[in-house]
Amino acid sequence: MSFTLATWNINSVRLRENIVAKLMQEEAPDVLCLQECKSPVDKIPLEQFQALGYTHMVARGQKGYNGVAILSKLPMQEVSAYDYASLGHARHIAGQLENGVTIHNFYVPAGGDVPDREVNEKFGQKLDYLTDMRDAFHADKPQKSILVGDLNIAPREDDVWSHKKLLKVVSHTPIEVEHFGQVMDSGDWSDVTRNDIPEGQLYSWWSYRARDWDAADKGRRLDHIWATPDITNAGHSSRILRDARGWEKPSDHAPVFATFDL
Repeated sequence: MSFTLATWNINSVRLRENIVAKLMQEEAPDVLCLQECKSPVDKIPLEQFQALGYTHMVARGQKGYNGVAILSKLPMQEVSAYDYASLGHARHIAGQLENGVTIHNFYVPAGGDVPDREVNEKFGQKLDYLTDMRDAFHADKPQKSILVGDLNIAPREDDVWSHKKLLKVVSHTPIEVEHFGQVMDSGDWSDVTRNDIPEGQLYSWWSYRARDWDAADKGRRLDHIWATPDITNAGHSSRILRDARGWEKPSDHAPVFATFDL
């Protein structure tokens, strides 16, 4: 069985229903994981998606913010939805395919603007969320699993436009990168995207604040696809659909893809 998976922070699935459908029509991933859906589950616009073949969904939603959903052409059943750090946020959902592969979809808290938990509660919540992820995967080692989502951290120097200038900017600070690494290690996760594209600058997010995001190219790789060791070698053909950042009424994130032969 071979399937292609995409992960995309859509920044409101209702506002951007048409570009979700555009991705489904033009790229046709078998599984599409969305974050920041900003919608209760019963308000997700499924009619168009189902008409395009995405007849299965597992999701958690909230009105106006957060929210995660996995839309699939392949049969899928929900296996878990955890409230890490007990924030009361819809930030995780996991579904299992018929071949036994579990797909975890995460939307890690962004962390606010100041990288200091003493003065910024949101930054503390982000670190606590990552710590909870680490402890959960350490206690229950995942197998035959894929983890995707907007993890809101660009870990490597070449995952940001300027390592030096972003060292004190939330998403690339040393303490966040350390927590990110601990989560990876706790589940023996492997970075599928960087396995395929090991060298060079690579981004999946460009700020709305840039007048010309494409020319300025001050991006960060905040969106990730990981796999457990037992299926890491099955992952290939990783890519980031940069063009989607320039679509009509775009998200500030671009979709990230990988294909798995299992």
